[in-house]
Amino acid sequence: MRGGRKIISGITAAAVITMLFTGCSSKEEVKSDNAAAENSGNEQSITEQDQVDVTDPALDMSYELPVDIPGILIDQKGYEIESEKIAVFRGEEIADTFEVRDLETDKVVYTGEIRRLKYNEELNEYDSYGYFTELETPGDYYIYNETLGSSYSFSISDDIYMNLMKESAKVFYYNRCGYTLMEQYAGESAHSACHTNNAYLEDDKSVQMDVTGGWHLDAKANRDIIEGCDVAQNLLLSYELNKDAFSDDSNIPESGDTVPDILNEIKYEVDWMLKMQDSKTGGVHAAALTVQNGVTELSRADVQVTPITMDATIAFAGLLAKFSYLYQSFDSSYATDCLRAADRAWKCYMNNENEGENSLCFLAAAELYRATGNASYKEVMDIYFADEDFSELFKEDDAVFLGGVTYISTTQPVDREQCTTIMNALRKRSEEIASNANNSTLFVTKCTGGDVLETLFDDMRCLTVTDYIIYNHEYTTIIENHAHFLMGLNPEAINYVTNDTENSYEMYDSVNSILSNPVYISKFIIMLSVLQ
Repeated sequence: MRGGRKIISGITAAAVITMLFTGCSSKEEVKSDNAAAENSGNEQSITEQDQVDVTDPALDMSYELPVDIPGILIDQKGYEIESEKIAVFRGEEIADTFEVRDLETDKVVYTGEIRRLKYNEELNEYDSYGYFTELETPGDYYIYNETLGSSYSFSISDDIYMNLMKESAKVFYYNRCGYTLMEQYAGESAHSACHTNNAYLEDDKSVQMDVTGGWHLDAKANRDIIEGCDVAQNLLLSYELNKDAFSDDSNIPESGDTVPDILNEIKYEVDWMLKMQDSKTGGVHAAALTVQNGVTELSRADVQVTPITMDATIAFAGLLAKFSYLYQSFDSSYATDCLRAADRAWKCYMNNENEGENSLCFLAAAELYRATGNASYKEVMDIYFADEDFSELFKEDDAVFLGGVTYISTTQPVDREQCTTIMNALRKRSEEIASNANNSTLFVTKCTGGDVLETLFDDMRCLTVTDYIIYNHEYTTIIENHAHFLMGLNPEAINYVTNDTENSYEMYDSVNSILSNPVYISKFIIMLSVLQ
């Protein structure tokens, strides 16, 4: 023990939960003596990873922990130098002051008062607060209170959010399928290309297809159109709202080509999606599934392509149209090809389905209308606008939300009343989110429950959009508070994002990293893009 800093006991070396994104590694050498084939920070082979199924549930933050939880909650990853800095003190009767101490020397560098005792009904506890915003000296620290003892350690530094965003986005690079990851870019995650052979159709194995490319979206190295579109839609939204936050220097092979690396990464996924479209009908095959027979190494296993579905087809249409619109200034020829593919998918869907039965149709119509100005797409949107429950759909349905945001962002002719409806719904939901966060002792809209992360990420995406349209410093602060929550200022005091702090997700068998869930990553990047 050093200077009153408690060493939390009872932590055992639990089996580390690996990321869903695994980057199928080969046991072949990449170059000379380098046979590195594991994912970043992971010593299991991909075959071993395949034994762990962590694909379904949202993180459950309500289970019993095997360790003592500190009475002082902080963001273990840390705080930016000029940002507001706050710690939460848990308990009804605690000492009135706190100290910020240097982690190495135990020197007291800041003393503050604890204030605003509030009761949290959701957690059944009393919480108070200590602000140390004035401390701007870079370094590593912890907080001490005479009653509660010590917090976990944290840092104060520049570029915390920028580095986190690069780290988050690079997960997609690590999990490119059919691509050799060189040590220069991937470090210990370097490996030879996987799944380079032709795939076969699930319903006719005699038909072979080249579907190399795309992102592995789970531990079984599967690739899925609908989920890939969901992820890419969020990434494109974050880029559109905060272009200056995305750099061209994240150390991927495309870095330095004047195209933001996030667009290069999405293009890698789009290249694969184009291979999944049937050239005759315009329909899109739903997934490319890795078929492992128990003997074959996963990276060398066969791949089967599932049948065309209308859900995959219309999701593809919306994503390709959006990508075409945002990529036009970088490669107009490729962007035009994407738009044509989107239109073929749209026509295929319209020839086979009722346009009013799938909200993905609303999203696709919005993206195609913005990209082309063709009134026929607007007519489909009008079907949804005529629904008396449109405002509720905008609040609850991802596709309607994203399509609505695109509609109010277009330079094409729009209906003012429809735009007003969307803006009112956006503003109302954002006000509800802000109210819920302000009434929480942990400054977030939801603290516990199996769906807590899904709720938090969707709320912050909405707040980010509103903050872009009508800038509000309060909204930016709320978004930052949610980032603090995810990295340690939560009821379990767990850093759910990275594994390089004192109490991170890897210590618990039942907890997975946010960076192991592709949809969560994409929404986390939306949050981080605001904080640059």
